[in-house]
Amino acid sequence: MVTNAASFGRSGVHDFILLRASAVILACYTIFLVSFIALSAPLTFEIWHGLFSTLPMKVFTLLALIALLIHAWIGIWQVLTDYVKQTALRGVLQFTFVVTAFAYLAAGIVIVWGV
Repeated sequence: MVTNAASFGRSGVHDFILLRASAVILACYTIFLVSFIALSAPLTFEIWHGLFSTLPMKVFTLLALIALLIHAWIGIWQVLTDYVKQTALRGVLQFTFVVTAFAYLAAGIVIVWGV
């Protein structure tokens, strides 16, 4: 069986499941944040800081960030393999995206755990 090293999952089924799972996590995170903002009438810095200083919110935020990066990687991989036929250019674009994604992950970890 031939496997693709650039795919995040091991097959199309794994990518499909990862996309749906990451979409559910991102939807839950978005619904939670929108409802929190809507229900916190005077949203002040202290309230916002208090929300993000709790351990469950830090874990939920990092989980949402990882889900976003997985979702974005699979989407970018699919678009690049469909539309960029030149192998060298596609490899450079994928490498650039991976480096950027790891930079976003590192910055997210520093920002979330720095609160």
